[in-house]
Amino acid sequence: MKLIIGNKAYSSWSLRGWLACKLSGLAFEEVVVPLYDGDWDKRREGDEFAPSSGKVPILWDGEAVVWDSLAIVEYLNDKTGNTKFWPKDPGARAMARSMAAEMHSGFASLRRKHGMNIRQVYPPKAPDEDVMLEIGRIMELWAQARARYGGNGEFLFGEFGAVDIMFAPVVTRFVTYTLPVARFAPAYMNAVLQHRFMQDWIAGAQAEDWVLEKFEMDPTT
Repeated sequence: MKLIIGNKAYSSWSLRGWLACKLSGLAFEEVVVPLYDGDWDKRREGDEFAPSSGKVPILWDGEAVVWDSLAIVEYLNDKTGNTKFWPKDPGARAMARSMAAEMHSGFASLRRKHGMNIRQVYPPKAPDEDVMLEIGRIMELWAQARARYGGNGEFLFGEFGAVDIMFAPVVTRFVTYTLPVARFAPAYMNAVLQHRFMQDWIAGAQAEDWVLEKFEMDPTT
C-alpha cells in the first residue's frame, strides 16, 4: 500500500489517514507531499491524485484507491477482519461510528478558526461563541463515551481505535490554541498525544522544513 499525505505539521486529515494505516498493522509506503508549494497545482493533476481531485490523504492498494480519512478507516477495517478499529460491543460500536461521523462532517468553526499546527502552542485567548459551542459538544461526546464504554482504558472506548483517530487532530488543536476543556479531558488528551503513533507523527512534524504562513498566524494578535 502507498499513502500520500500532506505536511505533518498542518494536515489534519492526513494525520487521520496515517494513524489508520499505522493501527492496521499493515505495511505501507508513506509519501509526504508539501501542500501549497510551487508545484502543488501541477502535482494535483497527476494520475495518483486524479481520483481525489488532488486532496490528501489518498491510499493506493494495488489498483484499489481510497481517499477521505473515514473511508480509509473503513477500508482498512475490512482488510484487517473488523478487529482493530471499532469496539466489539454492538452498542459501543454504534456510538463510536456515530461519533466518528459527527467529527467527520461537523465542527466547521473550530476547523476554520483553529487550524492544526502541531509545532505551535499559543497563549490562551477566549474563543468565539460558535467555537465554544462546538467545544462543548465535543466535551459532551467524550464524556458520554468515557462514562459508558471507557472502562479502565485510557481512550474513549477503552482501547485506541477509529474514534480516537478521528479526534486526534482536535486534541492537537486544543493544545495549540490553549482552548478551554472540561476537567476530565486533559487525561484523555495526554493519552492520545503520548500514544506511540502520535509521538512518531509529532516528531515528523517537528523535523519538517516547510512553513506555511497561512497556518502560522498568532491568534492573540
